[in-house]
This record gives sequence, C-alpha cells and structure tokens, in this order.
Amino acid sequence: MLPLIHKILFFVFALVVGGFGAWGFYRLFLRLRRGAPASEVRSNELGSRLWYAVRTSLTQERTFRRRPVISVLHAFIFYGFVYYIAVNLVDGLEGYFHFGILSTNPLGAIYNILADLLSFLVLVGVIGLVIRRLFTTSKRDFRFTEKTLLHPLVKQGYIKRDSLIVSAFITFHVGSRVLGQGAKMVQEAREFGHYDAFQPVSSAIGGTLFGGLSDQALEGWRIFGFWGALGSVLAFLAYFPFTKHIHIFMTPVNYALKRPVGTGVLPPMKGLEEAMEAEDPKLGVEKLEDLEWPRLLDAYACIQCNRCQDVCPANATGKALSPAALEINKRMELNVIGAHPSPFTLKPAPFESGESTAHPLLEYAINEESVWACTTCGACMQVCPVQDEQMLDIIDIRRHQVMVAGEFPPQLQTAFRGMERASNPWGISRDKRMEWAEGLKVPTIDENPEPDVIYWVGCAASYDPGAQKVARSFVQLLDKAGVNYAVLGKKEACTGDSARRAGNEFLYQTLAAENVETLNTVRPKLIVATCPHCMNMIGNEYRQLGGHYQTIHHTEYLETLVAAGRLPLAQLQDDVTYHDPCYLGRHNGVYDAPRALITQMAGEVLELERSRDNSFCCGAGGAQFWKEEEEGRERVSDNRFREIQTRLDAAADNVRAYENGEPQKVLAVGCPFCKSMMNSTPEKAKRDDIVVKDVAELILESVQRATGEWVAPTAPPESTLEESPQPTVPNTETPMERTGAAPSAGSPVAGETSADVINAQPGSPVNNPDTWPEPQAAAPSPVTSSSADSSPRKTWKPKASGDDVAVGAASGQSPVVSETPASDTAPARKAWKPKADDVSAAPVAEAPAPAAEAAPARKAWKPKAGTDDVGAAPVTEAASATDAAPAAPARKAWKPKASSEAPATAPQESATVQAPAPTEPQPTGERKKWAPKGASAGAAPAPAVPVTPTQGAATQGTAQVIVAEAAPTSGERPKWQPKTRAAASPTPEPAGDMASAPLAGEESQPVTPELGEGGRKKWVPKKKD
Repeated sequence: MLPLIHKILFFVFALVVGGFGAWGFYRLFLRLRRGAPASEVRSNELGSRLWYAVRTSLTQERTFRRRPVISVLHAFIFYGFVYYIAVNLVDGLEGYFHFGILSTNPLGAIYNILADLLSFLVLVGVIGLVIRRLFTTSKRDFRFTEKTLLHPLVKQGYIKRDSLIVSAFITFHVGSRVLGQGAKMVQEAREFGHYDAFQPVSSAIGGTLFGGLSDQALEGWRIFGFWGALGSVLAFLAYFPFTKHIHIFMTPVNYALKRPVGTGVLPPMKGLEEAMEAEDPKLGVEKLEDLEWPRLLDAYACIQCNRCQDVCPANATGKALSPAALEINKRMELNVIGAHPSPFTLKPAPFESGESTAHPLLEYAINEESVWACTTCGACMQVCPVQDEQMLDIIDIRRHQVMVAGEFPPQLQTAFRGMERASNPWGISRDKRMEWAEGLKVPTIDENPEPDVIYWVGCAASYDPGAQKVARSFVQLLDKAGVNYAVLGKKEACTGDSARRAGNEFLYQTLAAENVETLNTVRPKLIVATCPHCMNMIGNEYRQLGGHYQTIHHTEYLETLVAAGRLPLAQLQDDVTYHDPCYLGRHNGVYDAPRALITQMAGEVLELERSRDNSFCCGAGGAQFWKEEEEGRERVSDNRFREIQTRLDAAADNVRAYENGEPQKVLAVGCPFCKSMMNSTPEKAKRDDIVVKDVAELILESVQRATGEWVAPTAPPESTLEESPQPTVPNTETPMERTGAAPSAGSPVAGETSADVINAQPGSPVNNPDTWPEPQAAAPSPVTSSSADSSPRKTWKPKASGDDVAVGAASGQSPVVSETPASDTAPARKAWKPKADDVSAAPVAEAPAPAAEAAPARKAWKPKAGTDDVGAAPVTEAASATDAAPAAPARKAWKPKASSEAPATAPQESATVQAPAPTEPQPTGERKKWAPKGASAGAAPAPAVPVTPTQGAATQGTAQVIVAEAAPTSGERPKWQPKTRAAASPTPEPAGDMASAPLAGEESQPVTPELGEGGRKKWVPKKKD
C-alpha cells in the first residue's frame, strides 16, 4: 500500500491526465462525426456484431492470415495489453488498500502466472518488432514506391518516430511493473521463506537485482513500480488519440461496425438524380469530410502494417497505388487538422467544429494515377487485419472525378459511350447480341417463357470470340444434361459492372434499372452466369435497386449436374492449374466448385502459389480492361502469367511432349476477362504448349470424350497473337492526358488498353467482319492531276448483301475519296463509335494508290451542315483532272473527267453547288463525306434519286454529287444515295474563289425528302429561284 502523500499525489495526477485523455477521445469522436452518413446500416443485430468483434479480437484470426512470426509477436503484445487491464486495476487497488492476490489459492495462482508470463512475452514482442522495423531486411514492408503520394508527416519520419514512442511506452509500462513486482517477491520471500513459484520471471529478477537490498530500498522500488506502471498508462491516455496505438481500441469498434455485405458489393448512391440536377452537385468523395464516417474510423483502426500494399497487384507491378499509404495519409491529415498550438487548449479544432478542409484528397492522400490503377480485386480489404475499406475510398473518389470533375482516362469514354448507346462496352449493335449462338439451337425467353434456368450470357460472351467459345460450350452442356433453360437474347443489356467500378454511377443505374425491369418481368427461378462480374452484379448489387435473384456461377451449376450423373466425364491427360478470378473467389467465396470439376477430369489440380483468397488479379477488373494500364514495371497480367507458366513447367509429368497433337499444359479459368488477359500477354504468345480454357470448355471436352464425340486436333495450335509493342511498361514517355472536359470519341489516346491488345488479334470483334459495326477505309492520298492519271482509283464495292447499302446503278461508276490536303504527320486512326443501337453502315470507298508522301489518316465522316437544311453545306464540282491543280491550303474541288460528247453549254436550270473551304475536322465518331469519281467518257449513270422538273431531263456527261446531310436527330444515319445532274455541265474553271461562294443566281434548297429503301430519307438539291 502507498504512503498517504503518494496516494494524494497519484489521485490528483490521475484526475488531471485522465481528464486530458477523456478530452482527447471526445475530440476524436468529433472528428469521426464530421464524416458523411453511412450509406449502409451498421448498427443492426447488435448482439451478433458485438460477439463477432469480441471473437475476432481475442482469436486474432485475421492477423494470423499472414506473416506468422510477426503475428505471434503482435499477439504477445495484444494479449498482454488486454490482460493488463485487469492487472492495472488490481495494482491500483493494492496501492490504496490492503489488497493482494496470493498464489495460495487456484484463482490467485492462475492470475499471477498469467500476469508474470504475459509481462515477459510483451517485452519479447516489443523488442522483436522494433528490431524488425529498424534493423532487419523485413523493414522493406514499410517502404513505398517513389511514385506513391505520401503525406508530409510521413516523409518527415512520423511513422518511425511514433513507433519508437509507442514501443518505449510499452517497454517502460511493463518493465516498471516487472521491477516493482520483483521487489515485492523479495519482500514476500523474506516473510514466507520462499519465492512465489507462480511468478517465476518476477522472482528471478527480484532475486538477481534486489536480493541484497534493505527493506526500505525494496519499498522504494515497489513505489517506483507503481508510479511507473500506472502513471505511464494515465499519461499516455492524452497521447493515445494521436498515436498508432489507438488501433488497439478502434479495431474492435471497426469489427462491430463492419459492412453487412461482402467486399464485392459497392455501397449504394441514393438521390443520384436530384444531386445531378443541383447547381453544386455533391457526388462521390472530394475532401476528407466527404468520406462516410466509418471510413474515417478506418484511419484510426489502421495498424500501419502495409499488408494491403503487399497484396495489391498494382503496387506489385510498380504502379503508384498503395492502399496502406491511403489510410496512413488520411490519419496524418486528421492529426494535422485536429492539432492545437497548445495542448492545453480546451476547445475543438476548426475541423471538429464544422469547418471544411482546405485540400482535396488527391493532394495529400492519393494521387490521380493511383486512383485509376486500382483493379478492385479486393485483396487489400480481404487481407486487412482490422477490416479497413481502402477499395471503397478509391471508388468514391472515382465517382467524383467522373460525375463531377469530368477528369478520367479518355479511353473510358469509349466504353461509356458503348454502354450508353449499344448496351455493351464494345459499342457493337445490340442486334448482334445473339450471333455467338449461330449454328446452335439456343432458346430465347420469348421461345421458352418458363425456363428453369436463365443463362445470363454477358457482353464478353456475346461479342468477344474467346468468350463466345465458353458460352457455346456451356449451352451444349446444358443441352446434353437436358436442362430447361433460356437466354434473354436482345433483351439482355450490360450489367454495368465496368461503369460502376469506373465511377460512372449514373450510367450504371441506367443499365441496371433496365435489367431489373426485364428480370422482374421474366421472374427467373435461377440465373446462371459464365462471367463472375455479371454474377456479382445481378446476385448482389441489383438488390439495391429492387432486384432479388438467385444467381450462381456456371461452375457451381455444372458441379450439380455432374454430381447428379447428368454429365458423364472422361479423364483428360492434361496438367491443369487453376486461376481464381477475383470476383468469383475473393469477392464471392467460390473456390471449391471449379476445383472439384477439374479434379474429376484431370486428377490433381496444380495449385498456384497465390491461389484461393490469396489469388493474384489478372488485371482486367475495375474497368482496367477498357483503359490503358498505368505506368509501372510490368503489366499485372504479365506478372500472373509468369507465375502460371513456372508452375506448369515445374510439374513432374510435364516431360511429356505433344500427344496426338494436344498440348499437355492447361490453364483453367472461370472468367472471360481472365481468359482474355492471360491470352494477351507477350509470354503467352511464346508458349504454344500452354492453352487457356474455361472450365466449361474442359468439361465439354471431357463429356465428348466419354460419349465418343470428341475429335482430337491433328496439330498443336499455332499462336496468332501479335506481340504487344509495349510488353512491359506501357506508355512511359507519353503520360495519359486528362482534362476537365469529357473526351470525345476520337480523342487521341496514349498507349494501349487491354481491350486494344485483344481486339488487335485475329478473330476479335474489331477484326471480325461479322461483328463489325461499320467498316473504315484506309487513309486516302491527296488527289492531283498527275496522281490521278498515274494511279487509277480502285473500284468501290458495297458491303455484304446483308447490309442495307444503296449501290449506284451504273457498275462502271466508282465513288472516290475527295481531295484532302496533305498534313505533316498522319494522325492516329480514330475508332468508330456507333450513333445508336440500330445504326446502319454507310458505304466507304476503297483508298486510292498511295502517293509519294505519307497520307493523313482518314477522318471520321461528319456532316458539314449544322441543321437539316442541306443547302447549308453546298458542294461544287471539281476542276478537270487534266488541269493542274494549284498548290493551295484550301480543299480542291472535284470535277468529272471531260467527255468528248458533252455539249459546250448547259441549261440554266442545272443547279450547281459548291464545297466550303476546308477546315480541320474535329475528332468525332463520324466519317467525312466522300465524293464519287467523275463519269468516264460519255457514260451517264442512272439517277438514284428523282430530280425535280426544274432540273431538266438527265443527259449524258452527268456526274454524281454527294450532298452531306445534317446529322439525323433520330439516331439513325440516312442511307447514302447518289445524285444526278439534270443536264451536262460545261467544264468548270479550276477551283479558286469558286470554293467559297456559289454562282450568282444559283443556290440549293431542300425538297420534300422521299423515303428510299429501308425507310431512309433521300436528299435532293434545292430548286433554283
């Protein structure tokens, strides 16, 4: 028991420092309250939440998932800290009362031995972690890449300094208690004649250090131990809210307030339409206070262990992203804005009182490059010992950047436009959504209105040839198993996964609302998807919009069919490894179904080092498939495939060569995007012996072997993949440009996207004529009199018969590309973007023979007129090809070849139109108009458009003139129709001033348009006054 003066002093000290500690925790609460309201319920089922928090904290189950040795050292400190709550309480009572717990009874013995051993283990843990952080090679765990944005406090060494302060406090606190207890053991040994066997550490220290001291000296050491142990705890309370050690209190709170759904479900955004209509919309996260308050709590719960950084695929491949740095930077900023010049200022800081922060998160927490490097694989959230939600912070920042700031990678605009106009990121017509099933009898919901299973095909399986093989294999398996199924066909739209992960919540909700309405009408019993992204969206996130459906992955459904004996399997002689898709495994917990199927077909699954919940991302998630990968050492897919080929090569039975022409090494996947990414890596192009197949493709092969339907290939497949021009570090010299305005469809894009690499291969939607939305011609060469004579133009041919294209009546007439002034450099070819789902293709002329100099790339077609008035963009005939065209920046007018039979004059009724002065075309998704080649000697093409009576009868020597139409407002492009002149025109003078002004007394005005084939409008020239 303490002397009276010590009792008084300690009581006063406890009141003062305890008050400061309570004030510090209250201010911490004020900072947390500044966060936005949580979008999800986090306080329901309080009992189960508390039990989960207690169980997870005491078992340390999340900590032991990684770094087992370090986790043991951390457990020593944690369990010691928890037990010291009781120890400090007992020691405090002993200081004021004759109160002690002796080891003479069982409870006292248990209490004393636990206190003694845990004190020793805490000191071991602290010393071990300090050595590890400062002196061992594992200190690299706390380093960041040069490109990672770090808070100024982090750069100043705050983390190391804070760690040393915390370690010093723990060492002093526990060490003081051990010393005081050692002096007590000597006193009790002198009284009872022996040391306490249930306190071996304290007895050994006491006998070694204090055995020869007097009773007065021993009492002094006991008082020192009391003040050192309990006084340091009270003094540390005021510093606790500003140190990393606060996580020991906040982690259980984080557990109790965890999200009620899995990591694959993004929080809903309510009131989106109202927010979009506001003058100052608040969408997503810009500043610290825009984060939901549980995300501010994440910063205080963060243990700063950098485990999330270890598993981040972007960070592992040299990108700037570090989920750990994001949470640490948030914490540092909270410390800065919550600080006072004097620690004795008893009033809240400005931020705690409601003032807004001065800087956005992109200035100190995470840079823009890191925001767009995230693949949303969820590895950071899955591995975090305290269940922080780093990925959700990034998604919310993307939402603000896309919907408010309009600053995002320009390649995403292409995917957004495709989803908006054609209901798929590829932008291919919705009418082609069932072409993947060509040759198969796949029933649609209209043909089979009451199916047992709805097969959700998805955009990838509808348009990507590699994924189409998966869909075809799966429906064949359903047919063989006798399943009553149907597909939605053209009623199916993109689920909006890429749009939502990219931050375009408005587009996502538009797509999802359409799908929910369709599915609610169909009322499916079960939905099976071959794409984990679609499965996750329909089964989990559509619930936020009123869509509640039972949705499973196709491997799960196939497992039930095989188990029921409806699909007989034969053994495959392949070595098979399996790549866990993030949205199937980590986000939805499906690990065993695909492995069970592979085991039944190919024996043991060759597990990868990073598998199951530790699987490494393929690099396509989070809309990365549709944009250029951020700068780094290598691509994510390259890193993953290198691990895969190493594992397959290390298999003992891989010494087999080709057997019957079949490769023996197989990478099995369960996601169409994983398949595309693995097939598009440069290393895969060099490895013909490794094939990438979906589990459904393997099952179909096994079933066909069992039923005798299998036909083995005669030779190993040859690689048709062209090696990427940037196999490791894409676009290191030209950074991705971002502007405040949404980029147009034809904006220049630096580097390649994953979709670009895949679409550049044979058989892709871009290179497959059957899926082309609209063809594009090569870049034309400038037309001059010499080039026209020396290089005859190629004959224009219409598209396939299946396309609705008007063809000129005279086969000898060939439309040609109008003259275009040469530019210094050839701009990149612009990607075609559809106008609407039902856009019809326009005819395109083949390019003429290339000129001596490089010709500029052909620009997309664009109507010259700003309104529907065709007269707003008149076009004139060009000068004769026999007259030399003078060099001028203005566009040269086109003229038909001279005809020997043409009269010298023409009737006045013949209207002449002119071409406007050329301007630099703006990058759009449309084509430039082209003008037809002049008629050959005396040949008169049959008119494709009726002419008005004032134009006179058609005579020989006429030429076709294309008048650019204004863009139709209906979203349907009018079909091109050639126009004829009423009479032969005299040879006009070479283009000069004629290109900028119409002839006197002549102008064009529109007549009532007539409907041509397919219901499209035909345009004819105006009548002359």
